Amino acid sequence: MTATLTGLPALEHDEILRYSRHLIIPNVGMEGQRRLKAARVLLIGAGGLGSPLALYLAAAGVGTLGIVDFDVVDYSNLQRQLLHGTADVGRSKLQSAKDRLEALNSEIVIETHETMLSSQNALDLFAPYDVIVDGADNFPTRYLLNDAAVRERKPVVHASILGFDGQLTDTPHRGGDTLYHARPGDGRVRGRYPGRVRRSSAYTDARLHRGRTLLGLAALGAGLLVGSRGRR
Repeated sequence: MTATLTGLPALEHDEILRYSRHLIIPNVGMEGQRRLKAARVLLIGAGGLGSPLALYLAAAGVGTLGIVDFDVVDYSNLQRQLLHGTADVGRSKLQSAKDRLEALNSEIVIETHETMLSSQNALDLFAPYDVIVDGADNFPTRYLLNDAAVRERKPVVHASILGFDGQLTDTPHRGGDTLYHARPGDGRVRGRYPGRVRRSSAYTDARLHRGRTLLGLAALGAGLLVGSRGRR
């Protein structure tokens, strides 16, 4: 075993089969997959943005995926929040998400935090994770998330959707603040656009954790974000 692989968790036989298409990708291979298995990612929100990201990260083999949410599944969620189905209406989004993700990949650990992110709990929630992923649907939570990540020096992947447009940013937070320079107005979200932004966000998250060389592992075949204006 090389020094680079020392301390990383080994892949079991079933995992080697599951991730075999990852293992043949240049710059990923066994080391990249084992780094993903060792990764701890915290996702804020299990809604329209959080759903596709959680699915891709779980499928890709992120070893521990924490999710923060306090809402319940509503019929109006079902057109875009792909973690949840009709039978889940009225259930906790966290329990629905946990069941879905464990059915998708039983090799990973899903940690649920059924609470609203607040100034009282943000630092404690962030502390045990390597990367924070912003799937929040309101600006106070996004500002709080950013401040806590700066304080804890945690890299953050931000994603947002408004109408036909999406925005994606990753911030290493090695020091200093990240400022929100513009706040868009309220608007409607088409069902497929959260998936497109979140697939790109999953790509960015995997890239951050691998030191910017784990290329697209959480979004293989999904492609990068393509704004709807660029497609017209």
